[in-house]
Amino acid sequence: MAEKSIIFLRGLRQSYGEFEALRGLDAEIEGGAIGLLGPNGAGKSTLLKTLLGLVPYDSGSVEMLGYKLPEDVFEIRQRIGYMPETEAVHPRLKAIDYVTYAGVMCGLPRKEAFQRAHDILHHVGLGDARYRRLETYSTGMKQRAKFAQALVHGPKLLFLDEPASGLDPRGREDMLGLITDVRSRGIHVVVSTHLLQDVERTCDHVFLMNAGKIVYNGPIDRLRRSEESTWLVEVKKDEERFKRILEDAGCTVDFSGFKLRVKVPEGEDGRFIFRKAIDRGFQIRHFTQSRLTLEMAFMELVQRDGRASGIVREEG
Repeated sequence: MAEKSIIFLRGLRQSYGEFEALRGLDAEIEGGAIGLLGPNGAGKSTLLKTLLGLVPYDSGSVEMLGYKLPEDVFEIRQRIGYMPETEAVHPRLKAIDYVTYAGVMCGLPRKEAFQRAHDILHHVGLGDARYRRLETYSTGMKQRAKFAQALVHGPKLLFLDEPASGLDPRGREDMLGLITDVRSRGIHVVVSTHLLQDVERTCDHVFLMNAGKIVYNGPIDRLRRSEESTWLVEVKKDEERFKRILEDAGCTVDFSGFKLRVKVPEGEDGRFIFRKAIDRGFQIRHFTQSRLTLEMAFMELVQRDGRASGIVREEG
């Protein structure tokens, strides 16, 4: 395992009957803040459950924080925290009892777990409500309580499954702030979410899955840099004809709103597009370098993987 890596996967396969959910994953995931992304059915939930030791895998190997699954599952669970997407709280429990119980389950003596529960509930903004039953909590408060139980035992690695799900704008900002604060304290974080903006705000690394495979595993910045040879272009008229001209010249072209998104051939730059426009008598009205957002990169990589796999998806 590389020195910086916190998760090491080799040939990881997991199936539900005839359906193969994880199809031979090979990856090293470095520490930091990692966004786990993928469309529905990509295998994200199965991978999370496998890493947590909740479901057995068919073949391959998993190493995490220097320990192996399944033989070191209890050592691993003492060093990781998990915030599930589901409500996962007992409505009749008080928050202090809920978080204390989580600490005890992760190996803390009860007295220490009780003290740490007080501290962490204050930290997440629930200090004044720690003796209230969870059934009286708002959605945002329940999310923070789940965050607290995942953090109470001092984990080295935190798994957060849809941490901002169902939150209003203020609650979402509070949750993103807690994630950022955890990272500043040296705790590694894996955020599984469909909210790409949250990944851009909190993560520096992306692990993108599609159809049980790894599509991308690396820094967000490197993903964005793939647009360095791509420009957004608007011409005065006849965009479809100009699109065909550029494609015949070796460009990759699609529509982005009312503009053409043009990737020029290797070794060329934006002047290539201007030369084609001048040669064919087109007037360019708008010309800027494309800035690849995480959402654009996400869609492009998933679509590219689908084409490579021979998968045809309906639009809409």
